[in-house]
Amino acid sequence: MTRWEQLVKEQLPEAISVLQDYCRQPSISAQGIGILETVHILTELITKANGKYQLLNDCGGNPVVYAVFEPGPNGDPDKTILFYNHYDVQPPEPIEEWNYPPFGAEIHDEKMFARGVSDNKGDLIVRLQAISILQNNGGLPCRVKFLIEGEEEIGSPTLENVLQKHAGLFQADASIWEWSQKNKGEKIEIIMGVKGMCYLQLDCEGSELDIHSQYGSVLDNPAWRLIQALSSMRTVDNRISVEGFYDQIVPPAEELRQWSRDYPFDAQGVKEIFGLKRPLIVEEKNARDTFLFEPTMTVCGIESGYTGQGTKTILPKRSQAKLDCRLVPGQTPEDIASKIRAHLDKHGFDDIRVSVLSSLMPFRSDIHHPFAKTVITTAQRVYGDNHIALLPNFGGSGPMSLFGQYLGEEKPIVSIGCSWWGDQIHGPNESIRLADFEQAIRYMVELFISYEQAEASPSVSFE
Repeated sequence: MTRWEQLVKEQLPEAISVLQDYCRQPSISAQGIGILETVHILTELITKANGKYQLLNDCGGNPVVYAVFEPGPNGDPDKTILFYNHYDVQPPEPIEEWNYPPFGAEIHDEKMFARGVSDNKGDLIVRLQAISILQNNGGLPCRVKFLIEGEEEIGSPTLENVLQKHAGLFQADASIWEWSQKNKGEKIEIIMGVKGMCYLQLDCEGSELDIHSQYGSVLDNPAWRLIQALSSMRTVDNRISVEGFYDQIVPPAEELRQWSRDYPFDAQGVKEIFGLKRPLIVEEKNARDTFLFEPTMTVCGIESGYTGQGTKTILPKRSQAKLDCRLVPGQTPEDIASKIRAHLDKHGFDDIRVSVLSSLMPFRSDIHHPFAKTVITTAQRVYGDNHIALLPNFGGSGPMSLFGQYLGEEKPIVSIGCSWWGDQIHGPNESIRLADFEQAIRYMVELFISYEQAEASPSVSFE
């Protein structure tokens, strides 16, 4: 066992306790619950790890926490890593589907269960714990900064304002993103990008009040109308039929497809994890590339009329749907929203209102950047040569593109973390495995050291 492994193991009980305290504090941005209390916990953790912080609350929305940790006496002040994390979490509902209290942070079968423990509180504590270990054993090898926001789970609506106004604070040579996981093959995923997002609300109104359903033979029903509008945007074989939706996509280079070959898409495993009642909508052999490289259009929710206990015979006055489109390079949220609007107008649904609730651009970092090599080679040492999965992007979204826009497109952003394939983020019984948490702390310690020692090189090969 190396010195660093021993130190991580010795301090693991304290790290687990800190994570439990952090997860027990709700921080639900969608409901405005526990935000300032969570920020207070963060500032205490940063101060305890010998860091300095600023609360950036001059751009609207929830405070952004900026933190900086200076290098030790033998560290290199000319090298800086920026970490992106968020302290807000998804709502815990439906509460009745949790096996343990969503903010209890209980440990069962060597897993910690809590809303936000995987997305994204576990990774933040991993990083702060690694910093503390190095601070107490000679100092940090480089400068470390954090941007910790509180609105990621509602689309980061004010993050661009923060980056635009305070870009100077967050300058760094490279960034580590919020999260990643071990996949079903127990390979740690190293992710270089994210899909974009166009999140829409569709509203249809039929009358000023709910009407007796006897009039259903002569009056239009906004629920049926919205269903018909949604149906017109997707074919029975699950292709998006909005005109021009796929036109601007930049196809991934063959190199990127090869680079992601280690990403396993286990259909049976997915069925077991999520309890699927229906088969995949693509052939299993194409599932990986579809997941990574294709855009989506998802109905996230529909609301209309009476859905309570028993019966109520009404023709509802209104209907509403929430729709998200995950976007790939070449697509923009503005263009997709415009094309959906044009599609509805063309097909006779011009009365349906379309509102953009949030938007994010897709983003991919350069897979050949020297920092990527450092991240990968360090992971090979800690996790093992055959336990690495390299992904050009993940299927989810995040504000990576804003970092590129305001901090430098050429600066790499790499995502790596402590989660696992069964973590059930955004759902009941979210969890991390304690063994992964420990291993991630060791990895982060090693990455700091490797980064300070790394020499820049013009290109990297992943053959």
